[in-house]
Amino acid sequence: MSPRADLAGLGPLRRFTVDRSAVGSRATALGPDPAPEQRCDLCAAACGPEHRHVVDLEHRRLLCACRPCALLFDGVHPGARLRAVPDRVLRDATGGPDPQDWEALQLPVGTMFVLRDGATDQVTAFYPGPAGATQSLLDLADWSRIVATCPVAGEAEPDVEAVFAHRRGERVDCFVVPIDRCYELVGRLRQQWKGFDGGREGAAALEGFLTWLHERATPFPQGAADG
Repeated sequence: MSPRADLAGLGPLRRFTVDRSAVGSRATALGPDPAPEQRCDLCAAACGPEHRHVVDLEHRRLLCACRPCALLFDGVHPGARLRAVPDRVLRDATGGPDPQDWEALQLPVGTMFVLRDGATDQVTAFYPGPAGATQSLLDLADWSRIVATCPVAGEAEPDVEAVFAHRRGERVDCFVVPIDRCYELVGRLRQQWKGFDGGREGAAALEGFLTWLHERATPFPQGAADG
């Protein structure tokens, strides 16, 4: 990931470029290897390509972080200026949101991620595509109905985690995902998008990301049977 990626409303995602070496087991389908060395933006120590990130909420940007620096900002108060991006992935194990409530969102695409702004409480959906990410502000009442029928959607921490949703037919699979992984997916799709619908390369990038999610994710709530 390029250091200090701009987070201002997540609109400038189109300027994001990818430098991670892998996302799960489908690395070769997701793009080239990264630059050979990464440095922590907080202490300048080497942190390698598979490093974590810290969100600078004052300047609306992502900072590359070595392990000690990331741990320093783990679990801090949501209003703090610097917050480490969690590395957990949660998967909805309840069967997904109610179809009628999902239709009420009037979403034009089948793949998106949703981010809540901790300062304003606004909820915004982002749709990856050839130009980066298109954004759409969601109605809070409509989103609250989604959370009521899909509990994992309410677990995402504002500013640092997103709800990733992918629709297959009448089912919507929902995950809580670190926000830097969403940046990464947007960058991959922008690099590999072909034609109107993304083409084979775009589909391979998305499937690789979905495979990584399913391999990494912990079911939520734990013990629930998938619907």
